[in-house]
Amino acid sequence: MRELSSLNRTWPGRAVAAAASALGALALLVAAPGPAAAATPLTPMDASAMKLTADDFQSRWDAIADIEAGGEVTSYFDPAEDALGPLLDGRGHTGSRGLCHATDLDPAYSVDGFCWNKADDTSREWVPQGLTGSHDAAPGGTWLGKYVYIASWHYTDNEFARITVVDNSPGQPTTYNHVLLVDPYGSGASADFRAVGDPASTRSPKPGAHADGISWYGNKLFLATGHQIQVYDLRHLWKMSDNGSAAVGVHDGKSSARYHNYALPMIGLYHNGSPGAACTDSAPCLTSLSLDRTGGDGLITSEFHARGGRPVVRWPLSGNGLLETDTASNSTGTVRAESAFRVPVWRVQGAAFDGEHYYFSGECPEYAGGSDPNVPYCIHWARPGGEPHVLTYAPPLTQNLSWSPVAGRLWGINERADYTTGKRVVFSLDPPS
Repeated sequence: MRELSSLNRTWPGRAVAAAASALGALALLVAAPGPAAAATPLTPMDASAMKLTADDFQSRWDAIADIEAGGEVTSYFDPAEDALGPLLDGRGHTGSRGLCHATDLDPAYSVDGFCWNKADDTSREWVPQGLTGSHDAAPGGTWLGKYVYIASWHYTDNEFARITVVDNSPGQPTTYNHVLLVDPYGSGASADFRAVGDPASTRSPKPGAHADGISWYGNKLFLATGHQIQVYDLRHLWKMSDNGSAAVGVHDGKSSARYHNYALPMIGLYHNGSPGAACTDSAPCLTSLSLDRTGGDGLITSEFHARGGRPVVRWPLSGNGLLETDTASNSTGTVRAESAFRVPVWRVQGAAFDGEHYYFSGECPEYAGGSDPNVPYCIHWARPGGEPHVLTYAPPLTQNLSWSPVAGRLWGINERADYTTGKRVVFSLDPPS
């Protein structure tokens, strides 16, 4: 591990940057549009007005219990925390190890990763957004002895959302399974579930389905969807009795989840506004999500904005695996933000913290404000209160980031699709100290 100067890096695949001297690279930064040039530090913000409200946990728990009691779904609830076992038995879709596409990542950082199969790599309907892994879920870095990763995907019309559970353990094929996210409702024999994002939902606020950032913490999954952090419990993984139907829910004694073998029900959510509401300093939008295990566990959110200047916020987690509210159960009440910084990077899509540095995926200074989706993104890094600098180029439209404390590696995922050959990868790198 070595110190990095952001002014004398050479960038793979970019001759102009490789040829630049330290002075030339500095001139490039200065010439780029204001905020993206990282001339502004991560400025502390007043986080006292930033809060989230817990919503509708109890009714969802009740509906889950009644649906499972009805027998139409096969539930894998197990307090021994092995509910993901059916998804980690080597069956499912087969991806590929390593980086199957050019990424522009600096190879000096021991880059690695995996890829989806061609159908998911080139899909027009499903778009990957968030990434988390067993390095978040458990301090030891594995789950059931395996290296597991979970990605979030949104559907083109935002009527559906799903996760993908990936086994990328060494010496084994990279295999994965898709799981539809659903929202349980009702009670007794009328208890049912619908797709997260179903416009027929009468809940207020209606659950958003533009699945963005995701974090895995013990048995819980947290999903950011704009003004919401939705919560799922992996111990309630459901196997459907019918995977040949486009329907979602219980019908004629069978359960289905739009052709998926599995569904995962929401247990509640935290929100600071309705879907589509304006993003403000007191109610920032929550478009990326990562786990921070430094100084007490918490969730890190950031907000996308074309010209930057929006908050990165830390929210506290509690001992029972939920966000910490001002009530004992943490399933009601209010969550208060712990800290926030204003981020000068343009078009931030992901943020993570390693205890010393923040990492941001966002536009590169020389491409800021452009419209070409095929140019590389950049991974920027900065200490709190310091100026962000470019660490490395990254795959086009890199989305969420995730920090693995046990391995000291930064993980990321990109959404850019080539509908013929694909462009999507899941990657990791070993940044300098």
